Amino acid sequence: MEKILIVDDERSMRDVLSIMLKRAGYAVTVAEDGEEAIAQFGKEIFDLVITDLKMPKGSGLEVLKAVKAAAPETVVLMITAFASAESAVEAMKQGAYDYLTKPFQIDEVQLIIRNALEKRRLSTENLLLKREMANQSSFARIIGQSEAMEKVFDVVRKVADTKSNVLICGESGTGKELIARAIHYNSARSQRPFVTVNCSALPEPLLESELFGHMKGSFTGAIANKAGLFEVADGGSIFLDEIGETTPATQVKLLRVIQEREFRRVGGTQDMKVDVRIIAATNKDLEKSVAEGAFREDLYYRLDVIPIHLPPLRLRTGDIPLLAQHFLEQFSRESGKPAPSLAPGAMQVLLAHEWKGNVRELENLIERVVAFSSGPSITEQDIQGWFHRPAAQPQAYPTDLPADGLDLEGLLNTIEKDLLLKALERAKWVKKKAARFLHLNTRSFRYRLEKHAIKGGQD
Repeated sequence: MEKILIVDDERSMRDVLSIMLKRAGYAVTVAEDGEEAIAQFGKEIFDLVITDLKMPKGSGLEVLKAVKAAAPETVVLMITAFASAESAVEAMKQGAYDYLTKPFQIDEVQLIIRNALEKRRLSTENLLLKREMANQSSFARIIGQSEAMEKVFDVVRKVADTKSNVLICGESGTGKELIARAIHYNSARSQRPFVTVNCSALPEPLLESELFGHMKGSFTGAIANKAGLFEVADGGSIFLDEIGETTPATQVKLLRVIQEREFRRVGGTQDMKVDVRIIAATNKDLEKSVAEGAFREDLYYRLDVIPIHLPPLRLRTGDIPLLAQHFLEQFSRESGKPAPSLAPGAMQVLLAHEWKGNVRELENLIERVVAFSSGPSITEQDIQGWFHRPAAQPQAYPTDLPADGLDLEGLLNTIEKDLLLKALERAKWVKKKAARFLHLNTRSFRYRLEKHAIKGGQD
């Protein structure tokens, strides 16, 4: 609900405008002079201020200057019975949206107010659009046809249009933000903001201000009122990346937003109501963090209403050719040159690599290769030259006993894990089918998966 402040020393004018705007569905606050208005603005942020120009305590121009100093995005509409070219020019120079002369038609005021608020909405959406465009540089779209990713897509389709909170778990670089965006843009909230917050990028005081906003003077450097990202995301979704990095104090405040759907700005006295869907992500084991006392259990269960687990790239190697081709075409197009092909040897190197950085590591590698390639084909040597360390080669197991012996237990474990993963990949992560490839019963196969901490797949 948009908030409007009416400032006028005439009670009848305040009453007429207040009744009209409340009927139109706005939240209305009134002040009888400039001093009271400036005090109100110290407690609250308004979308629109309608102020008389001449008042006994604080003029409309003083209100206008105070509003623009505290919250430049707030729209100000000036009203006066003493119109003059000079006062009109001065008000517009100071940042007023428009200038009306008493008496005026109600229909005229309603139209101007609608246009003023639409201007503010467009301004906010333009800022969000710029942020969205900046965030599009990591991936153009989600790529994957593996069994594991098909399961993720199925969950996204089923839950996108619900109101439930979502917790996305997965290693760094697996594409957690892409999944969050897919959830938002396939929901009924798709026309409202999608706001991202990296909870690990800011220290606690700055993160609190970023999430909940602050009032002017609430701390050193707070030179103006600022709306928080929860307020910006009202009606849409907020993506809390690396939620596991938040401090206990921040976790308490997040829990209140989830439970009560309200928050208070830093230094503020008014509670703000919001309708925001929360999508959180982490590369940590939050259950372990809860057990260790590092993460609140009640917050964890509030966030983990719908869990989504993203598989690491090493467990969906069948998607590597698709991803590599996609990035080859993308970066070649951006560089203005034809997309080179991947030689068979180069693809084998990609398939053999460990990919600890997951899809993000693959993307960065292909970008480097494309930037320096000049021929029609990417060779094995081109790929090897850009790895931060040599790519993992196919395991060569000893056929004889070395002079200094060997770690038999470790070698057998390595061989067993390697074959388990290969069987799962061939079986598209269906455990019963993978067990048959290794001539094991299901119980024995599951025991070995647990032994090697291999997770994922379906029974």
